[in-house]
Amino acid sequence: MKFGIFYEHQLPRPWNDDSEHQLIQDALEQIEYADSLGIQYLWEVEHHFLEEYSHSSAPEVFLAAASQRTKQMRLGHGIVQTPPPFNHPARVAERIAMLDLVSGGRAEFGTGESSSEAELGGFMIDPLVKREMWEEGLRVAVRCLSETPFTGHQGTYVTMPPRNVVPKPRQKPHPPLWVACSRRDTIHLAAQKGIGALAFAFVDPEEAQHWVDDYYTTLEAEGVPIGDAVNANIACVSTFMCHEDEEVALQRGLEGANFFGYSLAHYYVFGRHQPAITDVWNEYEARRSERGFDPVAVQLAARNSDALGAKVVSEGFGGLRGAIGTPDQLREYLLRYEECGVDQVIFCYQAGKNRHDHIMEALELFGKEVLPEFLDRDGAAVAAKAKRMAPIEAKVMARKPAEDHPPLPTPDYSFPAFPRQMADRLDSDAFHEMLDKIADGSADGQDFVEQLIRNAPSS
Repeated sequence: MKFGIFYEHQLPRPWNDDSEHQLIQDALEQIEYADSLGIQYLWEVEHHFLEEYSHSSAPEVFLAAASQRTKQMRLGHGIVQTPPPFNHPARVAERIAMLDLVSGGRAEFGTGESSSEAELGGFMIDPLVKREMWEEGLRVAVRCLSETPFTGHQGTYVTMPPRNVVPKPRQKPHPPLWVACSRRDTIHLAAQKGIGALAFAFVDPEEAQHWVDDYYTTLEAEGVPIGDAVNANIACVSTFMCHEDEEVALQRGLEGANFFGYSLAHYYVFGRHQPAITDVWNEYEARRSERGFDPVAVQLAARNSDALGAKVVSEGFGGLRGAIGTPDQLREYLLRYEECGVDQVIFCYQAGKNRHDHIMEALELFGKEVLPEFLDRDGAAVAAKAKRMAPIEAKVMARKPAEDHPPLPTPDYSFPAFPRQMADRLDSDAFHEMLDKIADGSADGQDFVEQLIRNAPSS
């Protein structure tokens, strides 16, 4: 089983002029250190307008910066919002390919559609059709990555003529595809599309077992790949903080972990938000118990628990815990995920007001006491899985319909520059001859603008 780290770039109020700058610099330092320890994946979200919860609207820029401070770590969009009003598919493909090139082939292409009014409403997206938009946008983006040239598309939400979208990614046919999943039905969807499932939900290993079973059963029986390669993987997210003393780990990690859950629910479930006015952190401190995100309840429950859980309840109040505890507790908890077949656990520790120095200390302890034994097993596990999955993936790829890659509109398709297009419309031999002269002169090093002025008809 592999490990990843996950960034929303949370920034609870109050802020000062340097808060966002310091947040990003701390994150880059954490990522560089995690890479040196052997943590294999970095995941960075794309969100818009979600104050305090996520200040990460340009993940491609941040991931490019991270690519230059890491050596081995895979760099994952977790996720790109692919409905076209958020991002045109050709622009998505260009950014993914460039990240893959600057990182030496380490990009992962996670996708999603958003579920918040802040984002969907902000980009005027009808939530009733966002799933259709996600699929069409993703299909076109993948074709832009893999087709030379992209042969064009005329659909419900995207219309684009043939163009050769450059650059192309280093990984062929394209970086691995994923989709964000918060419920079992989207896990099922990921399997049907032959792409990895990023389970951004806090679930216990025993619950994840059902997701794993459904995913691999569905993939083999129903999988029809949306891309040109299968990415059969399931990743689960967990809160994280590690210390030799359990009480210290809880004190350092619980408040941030539960702010993560509360602020997520504020935007997606129960909140009413005034842009630039609502103080989500202040509301969290006042209402976290009634909303089920109480770090005190988790601390009380921890005293009577013999094993870690994603969510815990004490005296009717609940909250998030996950991988917050001692190295021994984390080892036992993570082994349960490994045993049920989860391919990756992604740690969410940049949450609430968790301190940078505490995060660095937790990473150091995890890297020293827990990570090595999982890394030791990973190589053999990857090889065994590849052998087991090869015939299944071949079966899935055989189902991909040829029409997923349509031909060019005409075998000799081309598009003219604007002056040549004007000459075509005017059906002017003289105009074409002038452009031909300019082409010859440009080949000889003459300035084409001067030629255009010199050769332009007097009329």
